[in-house]
This record gives sequence, C-alpha cells and structure tokens, in this order.
Amino acid sequence: MEVVILLGGPGSGKGTTAERVRGRLGYIHISTGDMLREAVKNGSDIGRKADLYMKRGELVPDDIMIEIVVERMRRGNKDSKYLLDGFPRTSEQATLLEKSLADENGEISHVLFLDAPSELLIKRLTGRRICRECGINYHVETMRPKKEGVCDACGGELYQRPDDHESTIKNRLDVYGRQTESLISRYKEKGMLKRIDSSVAVDNIVNVVVDILEG
Repeated sequence: MEVVILLGGPGSGKGTTAERVRGRLGYIHISTGDMLREAVKNGSDIGRKADLYMKRGELVPDDIMIEIVVERMRRGNKDSKYLLDGFPRTSEQATLLEKSLADENGEISHVLFLDAPSELLIKRLTGRRICRECGINYHVETMRPKKEGVCDACGGELYQRPDDHESTIKNRLDVYGRQTESLISRYKEKGMLKRIDSSVAVDNIVNVVVDILEG
C-alpha cells in the first residue's frame, strides 16, 4: 500500500490536483473534507460530532479523523495507491497515520506541499460556489456556470458553503498555519517534503505532481 500526502492550506488546490492525478495515474483519492461533509449530511454520529468543529472553522479531533481515513484504506488491497487530501494536519495525526500504515504494511512514498500566499487562498475560497446536488465546484471569477446560480452538469442550485465566508476562512487559515507548522518541519527534516508553487494554473500544478510521482 502506497500513500502520497498532499499538504496545503484551504484553497491551495489539493482536491482538484488529486482528482486529476487520480485520473492519470490510478491513485485512489481520499478527501477527508468530503468524507466529513458526507458524514454530516447523512447525520451519522461521527458526522454530528465533526459538524460542531467544522462550523467554527476548527480542526476535527484526531480520533475522528484517523477512524475515517483508516476505514477507507482498508477497503483497498496491498497494491492500492492513495492520495491523502487534508490528512494528516498535525504531527499527532502523522504519528497515528504512520502507526496505522505499519499495521497495514503500507508506507508514505511522497509528501507534497502545495504552497500559495494567504491572500490568494482567501480570494479563491470566498468566490467558490458548489452544487447542492452533485458537488461540482465553480468560481464567481474563474469558473462561472453557463447560467448564474445553476450547475452546468445537473441543473442543481449553486451555493456558498458556510465555511467559505471570509471571516471563517481567515480563522481556518490561521488554525491551519499554527497546527501544521510542526508537521511541515517533521517531513522536511525527514527529507520527504517537496514544496510546489500552487499559485499557478492547476494544469501546471498537476504536471509537476505527475512528474514527481512518476520519477
């Protein structure tokens, strides 16, 4: 089992990059954010617990996160390749992940840090709109739908997530910076961290990531 970790603040492009890399190289994309939001939408016990933290722009506790991630990876097999998007986000989570991977005979092959200025991340997130039906992302400036407020793919209503409002985003970025500082240092000291400029076009980001993973 091979695991690639994608690090980067909210709005850095982890999800879009992971989806495109998944299609080209056959990795399984695990987005903890999407999995948490699905749990919240379904009203599960773990979803209700996570929702209390997400609404405040805070990190979901480690025990909830590791439970979700490990359960998903166990659906695969020994040859499965995973892209972890949004996990780990703290050194404590990294320790839990490494222990769980050792138990499953898996290993972390790459740690990729998608880096961009906070001003750009705020602009990206405040302009994001999501389809209530199929979950496709749009943007008020860079990826507009053909009809205002309506999804091109399914006709669903487009909306702004509560955690994409500017005040919440600033808090999310602040929390992310404080919580992941030691994590980034951890992987840097191990010689595993590769920093990628994510302020450029997504096609450029994807090409860089693919080159690294195929190298």
